[in-house]
Parts: sequence; C-alpha cells; structure tokens
Amino acid sequence: MNATNSLYIQFDVIGKKFGSEWIFKNINLNIKTGDKLAVLGGNGSGKSTLLQIISGYVLPNEGKLVFTSDKKNIEADFYKNYMSLASPYLELIEEFNLAELIKHTSVYKPFINNFSEKQIIEIAELTHTKDKAIKTYSSGMKQRVKLALAILADAPLLLLDEPASNLDKNALVWYSQMINSYAKNKTVIVCSNSINDEYEFCDQKLDLMAYK
Repeated sequence: MNATNSLYIQFDVIGKKFGSEWIFKNINLNIKTGDKLAVLGGNGSGKSTLLQIISGYVLPNEGKLVFTSDKKNIEADFYKNYMSLASPYLELIEEFNLAELIKHTSVYKPFINNFSEKQIIEIAELTHTKDKAIKTYSSGMKQRVKLALAILADAPLLLLDEPASNLDKNALVWYSQMINSYAKNKTVIVCSNSINDEYEFCDQKLDLMAYK
C-alpha cells in the first residue's frame, strides 16, 4: 500500500459516549480520496476520540465506520496500515537520535519517494541536531519531528491532531509548505481548536459541537 491508494471512509450515524455521557452522536459523513477535512471543537469536544475511531483504536458506541481501500473493505484491526498520525499524545523514542528514529520508523512504515534518512532530516530542517538524542529537543522540535514522520510516511491517510502545538511562526510556515509539497494527493483529517493555521488548506469542516 502507498500514498496513492484510493480511500473511502463512511461515518454511518457514529456516536461515542463515556459512561452515560455522549461525547458526540449521529455523525454522518463521507470522506473520499484526496479530501481535506478539518474537525473543529474546543477541549473535550471529542476531536481526539473521533481520530481514534478512524484509527481503529476506539470503537463507537453506536453506528459504524466503513473503511474501504481500492474498493476493498478493511477491518478495524488493519486501519493503521493505511494511515500516519501526528498528535500531542504520540510518544517518540527519546533515547534515539533523529537518524535512528527515522530508521526505526521506516521498518514499520516506509517513506514516500524512497526518501533516505539524510533527506528526511534535511526536509525537517533539523540537520544541526541530527546527532543529538530526541530527549534533548525542545517541544517545538519534537513536534516538527512528529509532523515530518507523519507527512512523509507512505500512507494514503494523514491524521493530524492539533498540528500547530508548540510551533513558532517559522515552523508554521514550514508546516504549511510540508502539506502543500507532500500531502496534496493524500486524504487529510486535521483536528483543531479553530486555529486557522492548522487547517487553512482544508476544503471541508466538521464542527463537533453540532453533534452533542
């Protein structure tokens, strides 16, 4: 599988609750290859939960998710094979340096264009820190690593949860360039607290506050 796989994701009256409290209900939505969707809402609105349902890590309490690749239905256990993810709760292996982390990541998911470790480091604009352990990186540098690994992964679906977290002005410009250069043909879903820099490239919006 690769970033050119066709995708179709259907939300059929999806709902999720914790205990007796519904986080969201009755989401009906169709996502097709190349769509760029912004999922909007404040803290606690269920954005990350919705991404976890799309990832197959969390099951809805009602409704169903239909995930199709090249017209073949995919079971939830295998959704992860078709996607890459960057999120604030994603942990990096901090004992590795950047080259080691890239090499480790490529074992599980190769990169587009057969990019080498050196090329990815250059694209991430982190050549000057490539030999340092990830644990020495600032929060902004770690976020840049997460985004580079996700955007450059050879996967047709890109999931981004609050991608502007810890990014300064220059890094936001870099993020926008990364999306324009490497994710044009991907299906992209961005969860955001309505920060325009995170999702300005999206052509669809889903406000979770409308599904309470």
